[in-house]
Amino acid sequence: MKIYTRGGDKGTTSLIGGKRVGKSDPQVEVYGQIDELNAWIGLLVAESGFPDVCRFLTDIQQDLFKIGGFYSFDFSEGKPYPYHFMEEASVERLEKEIDRMQAGLPELKAFILPGGCPLAARTHVARTVCRRVERCMDGFGGIPEAAQVQGSLAKAYINRLSDYLFVLARFFQHQSGLADVLL
Repeated sequence: MKIYTRGGDKGTTSLIGGKRVGKSDPQVEVYGQIDELNAWIGLLVAESGFPDVCRFLTDIQQDLFKIGGFYSFDFSEGKPYPYHFMEEASVERLEKEIDRMQAGLPELKAFILPGGCPLAARTHVARTVCRRVERCMDGFGGIPEAAQVQGSLAKAYINRLSDYLFVLARFFQHQSGLADVLL
C-alpha cells in the first residue's frame, strides 16, 4: 500500500466510496477530530502502565476507528453504512467500566479542575478532545435517515466516552496517591 497518493495536494480528499470533498468539509472535520482523539487515547495506552486499563483503551481505539470509518463514508446518495458497526453493548461496556472505577473512588462533592498528575492531566485533554468530537458530530447534518440509528449510536458512544475519560482521570490521580484538584 502506497502511503502517498498526491490526491490531496490540491486540498481535497476521498470519502469511502470515492467522492472527493474539500479537506475543510464538515464531514472531514468530524473524522479528523475522531482521529485526533484516537491518538490521545494511544498516548494514554503508551503511558498508563495499568494492563487492564491499556486493554480497555485499546478496545476504545478500535471502536473509534469504526466510528471514524462511519463518518468517512459517502452518504451523498442517502444509502446506509454497509460495514460492520458497533453495537449498543459497546456503550454499555463503557457504562459498566465507569461504574466499576467510580466505586473505588472517593465520592465527588465538588467540581474538579483538569490537571493533577501528568497522566490525569493528559486524560483530561483527551476528555476535552472527546467533547469537541461530540460537538462536531452534532454539527454535521449529512447522515441520511437510513444511517440515523448508526449515527445515534456513535453519538451515544462518544458522549459516554467523555464520561469514562473523566472518571479515568480521577482514577489515575488517585492511583498516583493524590486527591482530586477541587475548584
